[in-house]
Amino acid sequence: MTSGGAVPAPTQTAARSPFALGLLVALFSAATFGSSGTFGAALLETGWTPGALVTARITGAALVMAVPAAIAMRGHWHLVRRNIPRLLAYGVFAVAGCQFAYFMAVDHLSVGVALLLEYLAPVLIVGWVWARHGRRPSRLTAAGVGAAVLGLVLVLDVASGARLDVAGVLWGLLAAVGLVVFFLIAADEEEALPPISFAGGGLAVGALGLLAVAALGWLPVAASTDPVDLAGWSAPWWVAVVELAIVAGAVAYASGIAAARLLGGTIASFVGLSEVLFAIVFAWLVVGQAMSPVQVLGGLAVLAGVVMVKLGEGEVAGVALPVADVDAAIVAGGDEPGETELAQPERVH
Repeated sequence: MTSGGAVPAPTQTAARSPFALGLLVALFSAATFGSSGTFGAALLETGWTPGALVTARITGAALVMAVPAAIAMRGHWHLVRRNIPRLLAYGVFAVAGCQFAYFMAVDHLSVGVALLLEYLAPVLIVGWVWARHGRRPSRLTAAGVGAAVLGLVLVLDVASGARLDVAGVLWGLLAAVGLVVFFLIAADEEEALPPISFAGGGLAVGALGLLAVAALGWLPVAASTDPVDLAGWSAPWWVAVVELAIVAGAVAYASGIAAARLLGGTIASFVGLSEVLFAIVFAWLVVGQAMSPVQVLGGLAVLAGVVMVKLGEGEVAGVALPVADVDAAIVAGGDEPGETELAQPERVH
């Protein structure tokens, strides 16, 4: 503990390092999540339904994660029982529920509007922190929220040809709630399971939930073994399924949880907005869809919003907390700085 306003250089370095690492992991997670659109679209073109696509993605990811998740659980099995509620909430709401709601929204709305509604999650998180813990967002945080949402509107170009439907809007908002659950549960480190184990357990719960919904006939499923078109290459159908299960599924979820624990739920959710940018880049590389100048401007606005939120959360309650720990403190919910779980060196297992 030091007195005075100056913070020793080692402390500053320690505060910056988790944020820098978390930012890289979050961007990697966003990129892997962003790859799902291109490969998913290729499968949809051959006759796959959204229900079949998301069920195959989550079920395949759960199978891939089973062994690594079990290995990572060595020495942590005693934590399983107390994490069951979190695993159920994560699997049902953040995995199965979020994706099911999103594809239901797509069934009623344009893809751009549906995705925009889902990515209102960061705004909901800021509101949740305000309502739950009484921490009013700073002006800079509020401005960051506005910049991120405005940028997302520009990136998605929802003004052109967007059609609105009340049922679709409600499904899109439910998808946003699922995304909020993803970030808040993933950021909770108290007696938490290793990230890869938690992701594997959540994916397993989500897969069972999707299979149950499909069995009840609430989620239409149909698939095809026809080849998929990837940048002019006629690839076997299973290539796209494997990419969705491993890269856009197992790797994406595991890295997303690790990023949320490094950055905290608020910041991780805003960096996650870059998934939209990555999705556009993948579409450009694979199917030749280039970004317009308006989309580039929107991307810059999203990034500016992320920076503004990061700086704004450093002003919470006027307390000079280490910037890498502010979001963890907010999510943890202590009433005073001394009551929160701040910097923890072992955040990645």
